[in-house]
Amino acid sequence: MKRFARKGVFPHQLAFTLLFPLRNIFLSPKALVKRLELRDDFQVLEVGSGPGYFSPEIARNVPRGRLVLADIQQEMLDCAKKRLDRRGFTDVEYYLCDGETFRFPDQVFDRIVMVTVIGEVENQDAYLREMHRILKSGGILSISELAGDPDKLSIGEVRRLSETHGFRLDKLYGSEKNYTINFRK
Repeated sequence: MKRFARKGVFPHQLAFTLLFPLRNIFLSPKALVKRLELRDDFQVLEVGSGPGYFSPEIARNVPRGRLVLADIQQEMLDCAKKRLDRRGFTDVEYYLCDGETFRFPDQVFDRIVMVTVIGEVENQDAYLREMHRILKSGGILSISELAGDPDKLSIGEVRRLSETHGFRLDKLYGSEKNYTINFRK
């Protein structure tokens, strides 16, 4: 339980805690999807998906597109797959990443989503370079940070980091406590 409130990668053994509906107080899946401005044919990458709390709602909104869940823990991807399969979303792809590079072609995704992830990433510069490379021109990188996350970055930190890698601020939702920032490529 010590790891539950400490910095670093969230332990897969506690994945069930990420599925509590109480999370809706901070950011609901429907609110996130609304902020993403999805079209039904978009290619979406959810980075650090964990057990897939937001994933079913994203998948529901891209029925002609593609959703790829990426995580550095196979156990999290396995949990997300079970959850999505039970809900009938069997065409989702699962990608085990290494924390620095992504084996995707250049400019393939319309949206890249990270919820309470960027603060856990060891090499944030490498990650954001990769996000910029695989995001389509005009696409959105959406970063959400929530109260209570020990790895949470401030709005200013996320903005400086993202703008350093060629992203420009598009929209900001919420406040310093709980926010989503969408950046355009």
